[in-house]
Amino acid sequence: MGETNENISQLMGTKRLADAVRQAKIAAAQRSDVVVDIREADRARLEILAEELQPIIRELEPGDDYFDFTVSGGSHPRLWIDGTANVMMARDRRTYRFVRETRLGRLTLAESTEPRAIADHVTDYVAERIVEREKAFAADDALATAESQPGNGKAAMADEAPLRIHEPKKVEAKPKRSRMSDFAIALVWLMIGAVLGAAILLAIASYRGVTIPG
Repeated sequence: MGETNENISQLMGTKRLADAVRQAKIAAAQRSDVVVDIREADRARLEILAEELQPIIRELEPGDDYFDFTVSGGSHPRLWIDGTANVMMARDRRTYRFVRETRLGRLTLAESTEPRAIADHVTDYVAERIVEREKAFAADDALATAESQPGNGKAAMADEAPLRIHEPKKVEAKPKRSRMSDFAIALVWLMIGAVLGAAILLAIASYRGVTIPG
């Protein structure tokens, strides 16, 4: 029991020392305009926010790599929530700015000087992303199940095929010929036959040397 209390005291003492170091960095940055001090102060404030988010981090699955929750270095430190959302410090070095990077630009989700308020917004954001991911997984599972069952693909194609209605073919009406036109055509063919017959008779007579009286 004594060893347990001693370990707890050591852990609490370490945590208080870490908080004191962060506060010292923030105070040093406020007294100085050195870029290094300002960067360290921003990182210290983001680490304070990361501690506020520890209960959320512990509730996530150990192998879940969708969320990050790490403080990046560089000239402008950021606490990354996932691949697009992060928390940075505003120009006043006191305000936490929760933003999300999109294809259309940077979108500000929340701003506050209190780390607890930003932690609440981050919690809501993480919950929304988890729900969206579960819906996407459910849709993928439903699609895979539908494709694995035989006949469903053909049935779906049959359902999606447009209904075709066979229209009756239009029969074009042939123009009716009058009796006069039929008589004229017959008369023309008769005259053509008479002329051809006379020509044939003349050819035969001339071949045999018979003179046809005029």
